[in-house]
Amino acid sequence: MKRVAIFISGGGSNMLSLLDAMEDPSFGAQPVLVLANSAKAGGLAKAAARGVPTAAVDHRDYSDRAGFEAEISKVLDAYKPDVICLAGFMRVLTPEFTAQWENRMLNIHPSLLPKYKGLHTHQRALDAGDTEGGCSVHLVTAALDDGPILGQASVPILDGDTASDLAARVLVEEHKLYPAALRKLIGELE
Repeated sequence: MKRVAIFISGGGSNMLSLLDAMEDPSFGAQPVLVLANSAKAGGLAKAAARGVPTAAVDHRDYSDRAGFEAEISKVLDAYKPDVICLAGFMRVLTPEFTAQWENRMLNIHPSLLPKYKGLHTHQRALDAGDTEGGCSVHLVTAALDDGPILGQASVPILDGDTASDLAARVLVEEHKLYPAALRKLIGELE
């Protein structure tokens, strides 16, 4: 049974989809920690309500990323995860940190990578006149939103769509894709 830590920054809807999937004993993984970069992240209370240990390491309390990540590493040492899932974790991690988790850290990104790395992905897809949007799960590397892709899901862009409309449709697919990609990785790590 692989041990999974989930990093969040907000409400944690992708975290909840992962927790739901790991309730199935055949999944091969268990959540051991939900960590946020702010104690105000709404997902922390949701994780705690499900009995998952939580921690907050506020990036604003550190003068640099190295100090922030050193504190995250201390927390991780206590829970000993095998895999980290970034689920709406809105902090860029250093190459030194990502190297420690090579091939064991996943991220969900709201675009069909390699298109639209970074922020404002849905608006960028609309502005480009794309006919579809979507999401990708990839292994995390030192380069932003650039690791090997483990899975993608697409949705059509409809006439009159706003970025919010597209985001809502993509989020439905994220909640299916992320657990499937994690299950695939867990199987490869066995």
